[in-house]
Amino acid sequence: MPRLHLGQWVDSGVDWLQSHLSWLFDAITSVVTGMYDGIDAALSAPEPLLFAGVLAVVAWWLRGLLAGVLAFAGFALIDSIELWDDAMSTLSLVLVATIVTLVIAVPLGIWASRSKAVSAVLRPVLDFMQTMPAMVYLIPGIIFFGVGVVPGIIATIVFALPPGVRMTELGIRQVDKELVEAAEAFGTTPRNTLLRVQLPLALPTIMAGINQVIMLGLSMVVIAGMVGGGGLGGAVYRAIGNVDIGLGFEAGVSIVILAMYLDRITGALGHQVSPLGRRALAKAKSMTGGPKIWNYRPQPVVAVVGVVILALVAGGMGIFGGTKSADASGPGAIGQGKKISLGYIPWDEGIASTFLWKELLEKRGFEVDARQLEAGALYTGLAGGQIDFQTDSWLPVTHAQYWDKYKNELEDLGSWYGSTSLELSVPSYVKGVDSLDDLKGKSGRFKDRIVGIEPSAGMMGILKDKVLKEYGLEGEYEVVDGSTPGMLAELKRAYDKKEPIVTTLWSPHWAYSTYDLKKLKDPKGTWGKGDGVHTLARKGFSADNPQVGKWLKNFSMTEEQLTGLEARIQETGKGKEQEAVRAWLKENPGIEDRLAPQ
Repeated sequence: MPRLHLGQWVDSGVDWLQSHLSWLFDAITSVVTGMYDGIDAALSAPEPLLFAGVLAVVAWWLRGLLAGVLAFAGFALIDSIELWDDAMSTLSLVLVATIVTLVIAVPLGIWASRSKAVSAVLRPVLDFMQTMPAMVYLIPGIIFFGVGVVPGIIATIVFALPPGVRMTELGIRQVDKELVEAAEAFGTTPRNTLLRVQLPLALPTIMAGINQVIMLGLSMVVIAGMVGGGGLGGAVYRAIGNVDIGLGFEAGVSIVILAMYLDRITGALGHQVSPLGRRALAKAKSMTGGPKIWNYRPQPVVAVVGVVILALVAGGMGIFGGTKSADASGPGAIGQGKKISLGYIPWDEGIASTFLWKELLEKRGFEVDARQLEAGALYTGLAGGQIDFQTDSWLPVTHAQYWDKYKNELEDLGSWYGSTSLELSVPSYVKGVDSLDDLKGKSGRFKDRIVGIEPSAGMMGILKDKVLKEYGLEGEYEVVDGSTPGMLAELKRAYDKKEPIVTTLWSPHWAYSTYDLKKLKDPKGTWGKGDGVHTLARKGFSADNPQVGKWLKNFSMTEEQLTGLEARIQETGKGKEQEAVRAWLKENPGIEDRLAPQ
């Protein structure tokens, strides 16, 4: 059967859309970003415990005193583990996605409930949207909208839309036909029949759909974190990339608290706004014989008064002040609070150089945002202008595929370290394996696998497309995709047990000083010549920031300096990269003024 080039047709369609509808994507980006920024600013303005009190009052009103106490305890826990800002960013993302989804889903559901033809057309479309792996939506999302929160929100909308449409249609179709016929018999117009009969009676089902939309939105936050969406999803993604169990658990618990709160509140709200729900609540209350203390719910006016009092207290304490800006009044404050965005792949030299420049630029008065991204998203963000620069591009070999694709939208600010090398490595206690040729026929010793890093990394492409083929290792070894920290964790586990293992590695890397390893020789030269580690910036960055551009062009580090900084970061611990950089700068006086002279 002839090859059906479906993927090429999709690529051509995406290119056409990007060329002819870029104005529409820019407009959508502006609207979604404006909504997100507005909601995030409103949620982040109050003091955390104060806003937790407001949310607890809402839970008390809708669910009872016990629900209010548990809600406050849950949000206080989020604040105590210093993930409040991330939680509010995630809540903002979910709210924006939910609002946009409902604006689209409810009218579509009403239309489908009134037309069998529309319902028949929508059904397979909705099946396709919901069964397609959610991560696939990120690919066109990044291309059309760049990296950041917008592609995450768009992917969430697409993934969460089907239940909103289905439940709206189902709720309206389940309304008793006799009630609808009675309304029509008394001369009620179709519009009034919908608004006064069908929608009120369908509200419990529609609210269940809204609940599903919110839950699916929360399930997408980690995926959104992969493209720079930030929030708790970004924290989970960092934890996965760094194999940080503690951070992953804390971020996961915070997501669970948000999910439980939103689930219980939307469920209770569905009973409040629905006539059938209010009738069921009244019946249940009459059967209990009076309110119990933990189930006591205040009247709406009491709840509103409580929220107002909390707001007045906040205003009187000056809690709703503006965002603190960077102190740009000092003699070294060249940046004057100007924002610069950095991106990095979680490779050790990338982490070290990124947080080094984050510290240097902040000391010079810039406001710096550093995001961990996959290589593909990082280069796409650079080309699209969402990322200002990154310091870990291996050229001309390892990242050649990205450079060839985006070089017209990027500035090469030069190599700050070189030359490097890519290799496969084994522990020194593995005898008889000294080159890539020696791996042939010995896969059983290594569990038939080569432990790799991020699948988007350039060296993984070279390994799969060239190295394995040239040395006849295809089919014998499975390349295990993962992450750099995951590979290092597997290396440490095997090394401690003296087990044979073959991993992807590169030089320079601190692992060679920590473990006794052998670099497997490459007699056929399949890895290519050594790269230089380059700094790449978005097009026009040097013109916009001439001083920073000059610093980056003059940037260089010796192997001793780089490995020393990497070792300091490893010793200080995960999540404390900038703290490690500060300590390293104190131990190496003069480097700060050399790299970023005032």
